[in-house]
Amino acid sequence: MDLTPEQLYTFLIMAGTLVMFAWGRFRYDIVAMGSLLACVLAGVIDDPDQALSAFGHPAVITVAAVLIISRGLRNSGVVDLIARKINPLTYTAATHVGTLTSVVTLCSAFMNNVGALALMLPVTLKTAFKRDRSVAILLMPLAFGSILGGLMTMIGTPPNIIIAAYRADLTGEAFKMFDYLPAGSAVALIG
Repeated sequence: MDLTPEQLYTFLIMAGTLVMFAWGRFRYDIVAMGSLLACVLAGVIDDPDQALSAFGHPAVITVAAVLIISRGLRNSGVVDLIARKINPLTYTAATHVGTLTSVVTLCSAFMNNVGALALMLPVTLKTAFKRDRSVAILLMPLAFGSILGGLMTMIGTPPNIIIAAYRADLTGEAFKMFDYLPAGSAVALIG
């Protein structure tokens, strides 16, 4: 298999970026911007004027907005309120995982799953610290709960919105808010 120079540079830059992320010596945003700069200098990105255009993509803006909202919820005391309500249900590791996963699953059905995860992430960290429990056992179930909960409604996850719009183009009728509920809730419950 012959690699073009552009493919080789891309592979090397990606490998270097992953190593730098794993090493953790430098801030992640600095590593990411350094990788972008390396792509421009190596000629992987043909038009340097377009190097920053991806920052205008709706997914990037959504993630940035979710992080801002998450910080606002933490600063406003909403995270503390949720943590206080959940805390009595976190005595054992199993109930801790189950409670947090159930709450994020329910939340992500009625808001974007990334937003639900951003809301519950600080709650998870706070309750794990309070129970002197490793956060590692909580994060993966939390992530899966947010994904599975998003399957239940049209607004829970962006692919559901895209599918509804596609169906509207084909048939003239989009999926309604809860048309995903039978299949989505079954998958979420099994998950």
